Amino acid sequence: MAAVNAAGSAGLYGLGTDGLVLLGLVPGAPSCPHGPALLFAKTSQGKEEGRRFYACSACRDRKDCNFFQWEDEKVSETRLAAREEYNRNCQPPFTHRQNVERYKNFILLPLSKRRFCQECQQLLLPAEWENHSGHQFLCDISTVQLQHPSQLLYPLENKKTNAQYLFADRSCQFLLDLIINLGFRRVLSVGTPRLHEMIQSKASQEEDFRVRSLLLDIDFRYSQFYTEDEFCHYNMFNHHFFGGEAAHETCRKFLYQDSGERVIMVADPPFGGLVEALASSFKKLMSLWKETEKEGHNNQEMPVFWIFPYFFEARILEFFPSFTMMDYQVDYDNHALYKHGKTGRRQSPVRIFTNLTPSTIVLPAEEGYRFCTICQRYVSSGNQHCEMCNSCTSKDGRQWKHCVLCQKCVKPSWFHCNNCNRCILQNHTCEKADAGCFVCGKTGHKRSACASLARTRTACRADEKQRRKTLKRVKMKICRRSAMKHVMFSRKKK
Repeated sequence: MAAVNAAGSAGLYGLGTDGLVLLGLVPGAPSCPHGPALLFAKTSQGKEEGRRFYACSACRDRKDCNFFQWEDEKVSETRLAAREEYNRNCQPPFTHRQNVERYKNFILLPLSKRRFCQECQQLLLPAEWENHSGHQFLCDISTVQLQHPSQLLYPLENKKTNAQYLFADRSCQFLLDLIINLGFRRVLSVGTPRLHEMIQSKASQEEDFRVRSLLLDIDFRYSQFYTEDEFCHYNMFNHHFFGGEAAHETCRKFLYQDSGERVIMVADPPFGGLVEALASSFKKLMSLWKETEKEGHNNQEMPVFWIFPYFFEARILEFFPSFTMMDYQVDYDNHALYKHGKTGRRQSPVRIFTNLTPSTIVLPAEEGYRFCTICQRYVSSGNQHCEMCNSCTSKDGRQWKHCVLCQKCVKPSWFHCNNCNRCILQNHTCEKADAGCFVCGKTGHKRSACASLARTRTACRADEKQRRKTLKRVKMKICRRSAMKHVMFSRKKK
């Protein structure tokens, strides 16, 4: 993706009428605690305008990470030093290697001395108990609990940054069974801690279980439970390995297919994350896999399961045209809506996007999935084949209907509106042919780019400035009068 690697590229990501556009990761970009920042620009009517700026790659909310820097801004040495110091202070108290040593000491403790601090989200050694005396903690941590850290740790549920909505056992077991049946023996688990721990747990309990997993995740808390060959601290929005070249080499070695052990990447990113940033990182991981491949496989892609809501299908296919969306509904334990068994519009919208041949992805018949011989893929029970579209068109699990005027299938609750010239919900406000500005009513621009609004803001600022000056003069007069009264009162006393 040239546009992601070069800010000067003509191809811009995330273009809209108004808003921000991601230009991507550029060489020499400044860093925040989450790694190299991404370059953005403001757009109006689909065109770039204004100054470009750097912002945090992982946090789209300034409350989570307030890093901001103009692209052409000259940063002083003092500010750079302060930023580096701040980034260091934001790092975890222990390194990954130290956490591994702590874990070895922890499992040697008797059950009565195994404690986990819920406030600090940390395994505690006896010498540290006093420092956490005022905190809530769990006692008697068993080996089974240590093998399932996602049940010990509080999920980080910021949907734009961490979004640790953990796979339900149903979906996790289905994915693992599917991976094994397809012949894969190595799983690169990107943001899928529940799948990783299921693989690790089975590997420790079953001698003939041959599947291995490497977890790449931005949540460093998992380093307490896994070795450096099992976990890499990784930001999937900027392809940053926090462990440096050593962690990058660990990933590269894992992707090397030795003795026919096929590798697949399973990624479950935050649904509020930028698709273009994720696609850039996934392509780099796929390129890393291709570098380790033997001769004769140059035209192949690394097998991928990208788990994401179905309404991002067009965006994903924009970056990965070879991908196909499967009908399987992925559900989560700690999400109020994304649950299995619900019907209608309440069904989970999360799907599996893959570059594998669709006919090889066998979905469970006991859940109502069936094989469409025309489409050559498994579909949900409500996804009926449309002869006009020559496809099973439903995206949300309900049976869609064909609109002759739109020449495509639409949701069952939609109806064709002649004014809007498209299918839409029946109770809607018809769109204008060219909606204009809300401030001046003219077409060709939006409210945020309105010159009248800019003039109004300038006038308001001028009025505010004049008001402050007047208020300052009044305060100064009051102070002078008070001072004069004080002097006169002092003289009278004398």
